[in-house]
Amino acid sequence: MLFCIWQYLYSNYFRFWVKWFLRQIDGKCELQRICDRTKDGARRTHQIDYSLEHSKSKVLRSAVNIDENEVDKYISDIVLEKKINVEKDKRIQMNLRICLLQISGYKKLYLHVENVRKQPYDSDNPQHEQQLLELWDLLMPHEKLKSRITKQWGDIGFQGDDPKTDFRGMGFLGLANLLYFSRNYTEESRLILSHSNHPKIGYSYAIVGINLTEMAYSLLKSGALKSHFYNMVPGFPEIKCFHQFFCYLLYEFDKFWIKEEPESIMHFNQYREQFHDQIKHLLSDPDVILTL
Repeated sequence: MLFCIWQYLYSNYFRFWVKWFLRQIDGKCELQRICDRTKDGARRTHQIDYSLEHSKSKVLRSAVNIDENEVDKYISDIVLEKKINVEKDKRIQMNLRICLLQISGYKKLYLHVENVRKQPYDSDNPQHEQQLLELWDLLMPHEKLKSRITKQWGDIGFQGDDPKTDFRGMGFLGLANLLYFSRNYTEESRLILSHSNHPKIGYSYAIVGINLTEMAYSLLKSGALKSHFYNMVPGFPEIKCFHQFFCYLLYEFDKFWIKEEPESIMHFNQYREQFHDQIKHLLSDPDVILTL
């Protein structure tokens, strides 16, 4: 309670005077001091984000919600607004550019992922069908599907005879993640599929993959992935960065599941939450990067 009160007082009353006092001493604005004292990556970008969002200047506050092609314009506006001498501080524009791309890029990435998630799997869409069949061919190269609707889908971890029903929760995003993993890490995906078919500690590969897609999506939505992306991508993140994080989750969950040796798949939710807590703990480190 006391911390919340102090935070409110500092943000609304004391912060302005602290910044003013420090500028009289070193002649630099808060943005310059952040860039000087922090290394590039999440630590710097988080502080720049906070400084912009809590600024009394409308120009600075609006800089966190811009398009990629507007970055240079807003940097010029910030330099003018804060009276920054770019001849004396030659790196400030480059550092601000990276931070603004990361801040606005994370928001755009979430919107992109959300749009894919909202797109339902459509069995009348030839592209959707082609990608679903490609997933089968990548995971089961020596076995052909007897028909489009078949119990064979259970061999790669779908629940019913038609996988489209399993994609309802995460929409096309669930298939996009599974396919990305199989395309880019084909040997690993087949190895994990073989683990999932273990007679004692097996699990439904595709269903677990869709479940982990939901985990990745919720972490992205909550902002928990900011440090990971700020450290990994020095600029505007693309959706493949989200797919890569899913690949990490699926690979690590398989190791976690095998190590824990659950009594049965009926305990999945319990172990899923344990794994989720481990991931959130790792993501709490401002220097985190989680990749295969």
